[in-house]
Amino acid sequence: QVQLVESGGGSVQPGGSLRLSCAASGGTISSYTIDWFRQAPGKEREYVGSDIRSGGLTAFADSVKGRFTLSRDNAKNIVYLQMNRLKLEDTATYYCAAEQTGTYESWGQGTQVTVST
Repeated sequence: QVQLVESGGGSVQPGGSLRLSCAASGGTISSYTIDWFRQAPGKEREYVGSDIRSGGLTAFADSVKGRFTLSRDNAKNIVYLQMNRLKLEDTATYYCAAEQTGTYESWGQGTQVTVST
């Protein structure tokens, strides 16, 4: 079963950028659609975006569209979430999840992103 590990979180000022990584082991990431979610304290988990396993397509929630991009390096077994023009409301723990057959087979442990002045 594929296992996922997120990294790249940290603290940044509004308007800054971060790049999160979702690294896979025990499976080939090219076989999976990788979805990103985030959860802020006291709030429900929120969908962020998807890197679809075939066709190189991506999709994003309206709240991040135009600011976040997704890419993958299949040779390294990593999907990247590039976050630009970060806002205070982007503060959350970010998770990636692997989907192949309509269900999530694996979730990462999360990485914290804090946007503050």
